[in-house]
Amino acid sequence: MATANKDLDIKVEYVTRVEGHGNIIVNVKNSKIEKCEFHVVETPRLFEGMLRGRSIFEAQHITSRICGICSCGHSLASIQAAEDALGVQPTAQTIALRKLLLHYEFLDSHILHSYLLVAPDLLGVPSFIPLISSHNTVVRQILRLKKAVNDCCDILAGRHTHPITAIVGGWTKLPSRKDLDTQIKVLEGMADDLGRILALTKTLKFPDFTRETEFVALVSDDAEYPMLMGDIGSTDGKRVNKKEYRQSTNEFVDPRSSAKFSKWSRESVFVGALARFNLNAGKLHPKAKALARELGLKPVCHNPFMNTVAQVIEIVHCYHCALEILKDFKKNGVDYGQQLTVGVNEKGAVPVRAGNGVGSVEAPRGILHHNYDVDKDGMIKQANCIIPTNQNINNIEYDFTRILPEIITESKDAIRLKLEMLVRAYDPCISCSAHYLDVKFVD
Repeated sequence: MATANKDLDIKVEYVTRVEGHGNIIVNVKNSKIEKCEFHVVETPRLFEGMLRGRSIFEAQHITSRICGICSCGHSLASIQAAEDALGVQPTAQTIALRKLLLHYEFLDSHILHSYLLVAPDLLGVPSFIPLISSHNTVVRQILRLKKAVNDCCDILAGRHTHPITAIVGGWTKLPSRKDLDTQIKVLEGMADDLGRILALTKTLKFPDFTRETEFVALVSDDAEYPMLMGDIGSTDGKRVNKKEYRQSTNEFVDPRSSAKFSKWSRESVFVGALARFNLNAGKLHPKAKALARELGLKPVCHNPFMNTVAQVIEIVHCYHCALEILKDFKKNGVDYGQQLTVGVNEKGAVPVRAGNGVGSVEAPRGILHHNYDVDKDGMIKQANCIIPTNQNINNIEYDFTRILPEIITESKDAIRLKLEMLVRAYDPCISCSAHYLDVKFVD
């Protein structure tokens, strides 16, 4: 400890500017850390139980409700798991449109987190509300960017929150030429606002803190930055097929939390934008690589606060990749013969069989796994959903125990703020993470 006889009691209920409810508990007595914990206090969501007995073709519409921010990621992981169980191979066109949908979700989520949830800390204000006065132009730019992305997602998937048109086997509505033109125009119209908020990022100073850990994300042998498909890899040199996702998550229960904890080679893992960057930085879009150089981010970075910087780099990556996908469709056309009609799955266009399927997709907050066991009639017998925040909670606590001795000489308010900032850096989706139910039967 940096000082003698230091007593400290901190209880934050609830951490603000994150999704869901989480508490920070710190007790230091006579310079000895007695407790330094992050508690998830959300009621368990129990989506796995809701899926049992439901048709595999309903799963993506149910699981997209797990999160109002990552609903597209959940939908795509669910579809991927269903197709794996049923033995369905999506077409290249279907995959490209799914990648486009995921790019839109990343843009929307990262813009929200980086500039409305994290930036206030770095600008010395308690929320984005004061920024309306001090940085009015910036706030308007951010809101315009979010609206633009949401508009594009509405065109592509029927709506942004809980997408409609992406289903097992393909899409019920493929973008028309007008749809492509509109999305291209909207994205190109974002360029000025995007450039201005990136300029703001270059002025922000992030806390200097390092704790070596194991980063986990999708990896592949392809040249493309893996977000939709790939194996599960780590910076410790581990790599397994998505079917072996339990090896990389190793979920376990701690009775003080309604969310599960994870680990792999070490005591904890880190998933999210920084993990993806650390494992796949060489595959980013050239514009994103250039921004990474400007911002000074290099793999392997062990500063969790830089997760936000990695998100900003992914904003640039997803923006340019989305434009390239749209322009490729504009140039080469869309095969409308692949369009599925609503309800066609149940009528036999997608064959039903018994099977077990896994979908592993990068959501904005990290790698997301869905696993379904399906019977011969296409009904779900068992389901498992492992959320990015579940995988990060353990790592957050280990970060707490490392950073607290480094900042213990600061004021109580400064320590509280630094711990809250650390939680926010992970961009937790806490209500998504609460999937644990402990049932005790008493005779």
